[in-house]
Amino acid sequence: MATSSSRRPAGVRLVQKVSSTRGFAKVAPHVVPALDRAVHRLTRGKVLLSAQMLPGVILTARGARSGLPRRTPLACMPEGRTGKGADEGAVEGAVEGAVGSWILIGSNFGRTDHPAWTANLLAHPDAEINWKGRDVPVTARLLAGAERDAVWRALLEFWPPYATYQARVDREIRLFRIVRR
Repeated sequence: MATSSSRRPAGVRLVQKVSSTRGFAKVAPHVVPALDRAVHRLTRGKVLLSAQMLPGVILTARGARSGLPRRTPLACMPEGRTGKGADEGAVEGAVEGAVGSWILIGSNFGRTDHPAWTANLLAHPDAEINWKGRDVPVTARLLAGAERDAVWRALLEFWPPYATYQARVDREIRLFRIVRR
């Protein structure tokens, strides 16, 4: 029986392998978000470059200390309207447009510290995302316990390199479920 990762196109498997390297973790945080913001702005919100491999959003959240809006391009795992995880068939529904929630992953490319946007959501859970060119008001909730464990399993099936990121750091990667307000 073929695994989910062996059914992926060779290009996706190559990107997964490259994105798991330490070199990628050093360079990507400086390059990927800047490219995403530029392309997103130039296409008036219609294209998010990194979303060509992995679904993505632009998160606008208030800064934890400043209260100023902060825009951050992020990979995400869409969930269907029922709130099911990817292991329960939610991604198929999400691809068809029936997205009820999204999982945001505070992996920080496997770097030591939590990304700043996670502190922003903890301080100010009401935020906005741009999903496929549409602005969506959302509320974020940090996942914990059994709920986090179930989502983490679904996430690893969805994008296996997150396991490498977690193995590199002592902190638990923060997972947020964001839902429409």
